Amino acid sequence: MTNSHSLARTITPRTRDLRWPVSAALVGLALSAPLFLGTYAVHALVVAMIFLLPAHGLNLLVGYTGMLSLAQAAFFGIGAYCAALMSTHFGTSFPVNLVASVVVAMAVAVPLGIPALQLRATSFVMCTLGFVIITQAIAKNWISVTRGDMGLSGLEKPTVAFFGWSWTAGSAQEAYYLALATAALATFVFWLIVRSPAGRNLVAIRENETLAESLGVPTWRYRLAAFVIAAGFAGAGGTLYAQYISVASPLMFQTLYTTTMLIIVLGGGAGSISGVVFGSVLFVALSEGLRVAPEMRMIAYGFCLLVLVFRFPRGFAPYLALIWDRIGGITRKEGSA
Repeated sequence: MTNSHSLARTITPRTRDLRWPVSAALVGLALSAPLFLGTYAVHALVVAMIFLLPAHGLNLLVGYTGMLSLAQAAFFGIGAYCAALMSTHFGTSFPVNLVASVVVAMAVAVPLGIPALQLRATSFVMCTLGFVIITQAIAKNWISVTRGDMGLSGLEKPTVAFFGWSWTAGSAQEAYYLALATAALATFVFWLIVRSPAGRNLVAIRENETLAESLGVPTWRYRLAAFVIAAGFAGAGGTLYAQYISVASPLMFQTLYTTTMLIIVLGGGAGSISGVVFGSVLFVALSEGLRVAPEMRMIAYGFCLLVLVFRFPRGFAPYLALIWDRIGGITRKEGSA
């Protein structure tokens, strides 16, 4: 018998499906944005797409596996320094730097994740925070390699080169298209991961780890894999960021970046790809846009976060899903059973 307090959802067709035309319009808008936006607005969107990469990794941990990690900023900085060192000493192109940073970030995540994932809840969070502090201290004090607080500056702008052809993202508009292509590729890879059987196992671990383990899912291995993959996403973001602003410095390990990634995931909607994409554009672009009014920037940003907490406690993802259903000609009605 159905509980009288339960809710039954009925899905009824409304109008014709407009999702494909709307999707095409959104793609066209993304491709044409630099043509009608100013340089600073384009810069804000570039930063938003850069932070989308580590946010995808954090979403894999928080939204799909149920683990809160503060180490994304550390892997973001590791990726930035890896790209900076390779570009400075070997003159490698952006794709090579990107792959190397992802590999290095994932390689560092393995020896950290093996002991850290033996911990639970608060202890795991504190362990990842400690790792961020350690990596920032190394970046400040290993002066012979990192140049300390001065950082590695004067990096070349990202260059894509294949078989004698090369293209350099020297302007904000060109950097926008490089960031857009990188973010789109990362989003596609993330979609493949969470839609795979492994992704469904991660959700099972999030919902009930004990039950998932009793069904034969090697939960610890999946959690370690998610942690390592998340580090790879952060390393990719650090590469793009360092080469875009032409600097790699210890400031990239600061907790502000960790907070930004958390806001993107939780504000956009943990466990939702579209929510995190929307969150990156909204919160990072909003923060960058408010730099024109530095006296009011943090007050306005804090006010926006308060509105988010009270008005959208689960983030924007449920509302985005509702809008998408309406565009698709579907109405979801809730009523008593």
